Amino acid sequence: MDRIEAVFSPSELPTVRSRDLRETVCVVFDVLRATSTMLEALANGADSIRPVGEIAEALAERTRDPEVLLAGERHGLRISAALTGGVEFDLGNSPREFTAERVAGRRIVMTTTNGTRAIAACAGAATVLAASFGNLAATARWIERAEPRCVLLVGAGTQDHAALEDVLGVGALADRLWTIASQGWMDDAIRVARELYVARSRDLLRAVAEGRNGHRLIQIPELADDVPLCLQIGRHDLIARLHPDGCLRAESVPA
Repeated sequence: MDRIEAVFSPSELPTVRSRDLRETVCVVFDVLRATSTMLEALANGADSIRPVGEIAEALAERTRDPEVLLAGERHGLRISAALTGGVEFDLGNSPREFTAERVAGRRIVMTTTNGTRAIAACAGAATVLAASFGNLAATARWIERAEPRCVLLVGAGTQDHAALEDVLGVGALADRLWTIASQGWMDDAIRVARELYVARSRDLLRAVAEGRNGHRLIQIPELADDVPLCLQIGRHDLIARLHPDGCLRAESVPA
């Protein structure tokens, strides 16, 4: 690995989109909750997840294939018929909804406020991975074996700002890659994220609860349980890789 860097704010995504990413692996974190939910769905047997930026794109996918499940949120809540002109989404953005009974064997089309747009911004990369605390080890193993020239860790943020939980997620992956990452060039954002993770890793829930997004979710009774679930390290031994058809699929990475 020659280079590793990070971006944390949605305001940086246009710059990411305009870069030449053909030799870059992009790893997208939206810990609360999009990428955590994607991993849960794939681990529970979903065939694939197509991330799209806008509600209209998701509805167009349903028109093409009435069997797809529509999933996603706006302002943290499941997309309702009031936002779509009459179509109620099947699922929201809570990982607890994506059980094997609901998603096994199904194609999912998903749109969220930040996470799916961050993935779209990385579409020109050699490889795009969706990651969270749940699959850190598998993601690190994949990167170590792939030996990419450049790695870009992308925090999706919350609304228009960086999100503490995404910085921690980036820092956790950087910590696992530190031996190889430290041999090349890295930007200060990687160093800051790793130092923050190391300092707060003994109580991630407390750290995330201090952040804007974590604090908000914990105050919503029906969503509060998502927060500790999204912070469970080692929950999934898989990567979620974006394929040329625009869908994320699960892949195993041998130990």
